[in-house]
Amino acid sequence: MNNSIHNRIKLQGGASVPRIGQGTWFMGENAASRAEEIASLRLGVELGMNLIDTAEMYGDGRSEELVGEAIRGIRGDVFLVSKVYPHNAGKDQLVRSCEGSLKRLGTDHLDLYLLHWRGNVPLEETVEGMEQLVAAGKIKRWGVSNLDTEDMRELLSIPGGENCAVNQVLYHLGSRGIEHELLAWERSHNIPVMAYSPLAQAGSLRRGLTENMAVRHIAAKHEVTPLQILLAWSIREGDVIAIPKAASRKHVEENAAAASIRLSDEELRQLDEAFPQPAWRVPLDMI
Repeated sequence: MNNSIHNRIKLQGGASVPRIGQGTWFMGENAASRAEEIASLRLGVELGMNLIDTAEMYGDGRSEELVGEAIRGIRGDVFLVSKVYPHNAGKDQLVRSCEGSLKRLGTDHLDLYLLHWRGNVPLEETVEGMEQLVAAGKIKRWGVSNLDTEDMRELLSIPGGENCAVNQVLYHLGSRGIEHELLAWERSHNIPVMAYSPLAQAGSLRRGLTENMAVRHIAAKHEVTPLQILLAWSIREGDVIAIPKAASRKHVEENAAAASIRLSDEELRQLDEAFPQPAWRVPLDMI
């Protein structure tokens, strides 16, 4: 087992999670891939990537059902994350959505429950509902996703908002906008970033990302793939949680191995030069 995968990040309240977890967007939607996807998730847990992220939105619940099947018998080893639609994030509907997710996942609690993105339900109402779910034992903690700095400031001004455990946002080498303000703000408030699509969906979100000569040269030097370099880059500073999707056992093993890659200052400089941080603030990138 790759022991470096056990380098963990502490959340508020003392829970710890691995720096690399497992995303499940688009999983559970193809019956022909189901067995391999389940085997991949279980292998990921064995390799230390025991954080599994899903959402009621993914495949209209089919991803949660797949995850539920994958974690059967090993639920105690898994840090389970799901997300609620914004239009379901208020009052009684939040409870119903959470219970629906729990049923599909085959568990009695979530380790982390996230607001998927901000909608029309007031944040105050969502926070109150999340805190009630914690009190009822249905979730251990809650957080948010796709919130920019202004939204986070507003969230923390709400009673109970300081209990937000993470903010899950798009972050990869080709999308570095959060480095201009949001990332530093979250660090100052001890709220880790959870990076979704850290591989830029196999490079498809940014033209030339995996074909870039700097990326390829560094990958060759480390004897790994360009995607593994992207993943190692996303967790380079030790306080970002990355949740790449891997629907095959081969890719799971590659993701786990990426935790051992240490990029030198010169390699980081080369990557900065190839894909620089924006010089000015840009709107939060989302997919």
